[in-house]
Amino acid sequence: MAALTIDLDWDNMTTTVADVVAALDAAYPPHLAESWDAVGLVCGDPAAEVERVAFALDCTQAVAERAVELGADLLVVHHPLLMRGVTSVAADTPKGKVVHTLVTGGCALFAAHTNADFARPGVSDKLAELVGITPGRPIKVVDPDSQDLWGVHIPPADVTHVTDALFAAGAGAIGDYSECSFQWDGRGGFTPQPGANPTDGDVGSHYSAQETRVQFVAPSRLRARLTEVLRDVHPYEEPAFDVVQLAPTGDVSQATGLGRVGELPEPMTLREFTQQVADALPETAWGVRAAGDPDQMVQKVAVSSGSGDSFLDDVRSLGVDVYVTSDLRHHPVDEHLRAGGPAVIDTAHWASEFPWTQQASEIVAAACPEVSTGIITLRTDPWTISAHPRHNAGSAN
Repeated sequence: MAALTIDLDWDNMTTTVADVVAALDAAYPPHLAESWDAVGLVCGDPAAEVERVAFALDCTQAVAERAVELGADLLVVHHPLLMRGVTSVAADTPKGKVVHTLVTGGCALFAAHTNADFARPGVSDKLAELVGITPGRPIKVVDPDSQDLWGVHIPPADVTHVTDALFAAGAGAIGDYSECSFQWDGRGGFTPQPGANPTDGDVGSHYSAQETRVQFVAPSRLRARLTEVLRDVHPYEEPAFDVVQLAPTGDVSQATGLGRVGELPEPMTLREFTQQVADALPETAWGVRAAGDPDQMVQKVAVSSGSGDSFLDDVRSLGVDVYVTSDLRHHPVDEHLRAGGPAVIDTAHWASEFPWTQQASEIVAAACPEVSTGIITLRTDPWTISAHPRHNAGSAN
């Protein structure tokens, strides 16, 4: 039998926008993004050929113009251009002008935002490495495969009908087993109020009857769908049920989630570590500031790129010595320190996230070696000036 020979025309093999998007989606899965986020391809033809990919944190007008000037076919950013609703992308509107600059310049736009925050490695992993720690567990574990424990109260005659519908919608699966549940009988009671339309009982009179409680697990991502199915098939106008998200049982040291925790090789003072952070991150007018005893020794570190004051309680419970993040405010930090929380280091938002562009460019370079990559180093931090009082030599002390 003759061997089959396939001739590949390497000169005609091209990389498309869709190919680069696939590589980025594999690294930063879109399903990890928050429900309010707007990640993915913003503009551009997925079938268009790509030879050059540029990376930036924000797609400002200056960044868009620079991408076109560099001949980029695709611009990859962290912050979505159109995250908040717009009613027009006309060229005489600020965001519309950006879109038109890219489209007329033949440059597509792609954003990886909270999916890159949650992913591993992600934005906070790069920040952790730069400040001198090996990224360990997340500050807040967010498991895309998390499970809910449901408890539903059902009249005995309707148990099979209701559970069959819930199982068909994805509930009750444990490993290689399906339709898993636990049931026990009890007695339920309620008093229908004016406006109610009870299946059993009368308005204004207390009613009690035998009910079966059915417990089962289901993926957390199906919660909304299962609630809809339950309300549709349950015989009661207001079904009685409860849902509890189960804590992760696996190794959280490599879990997905927001922020990272790790340790410095050797303890150092807060003053020394603050300087180390400032030396590691790109410089901004904001600089780097810290709250806490400058001479306190620190070693266990938590980091969260971007706005991170919502995690102040979490880092306190994790027993870290210092927390590195951005966009901290006076009152939350003051109350955090009063409550015995760890020292905090506040960096510029842009400075804590811009290093991610290096990570993203390496992902694309590895997946699409025939494509050239480059980072647009324009500083898009909105703060441009920082000032301190002049000390007059002749002033009274």
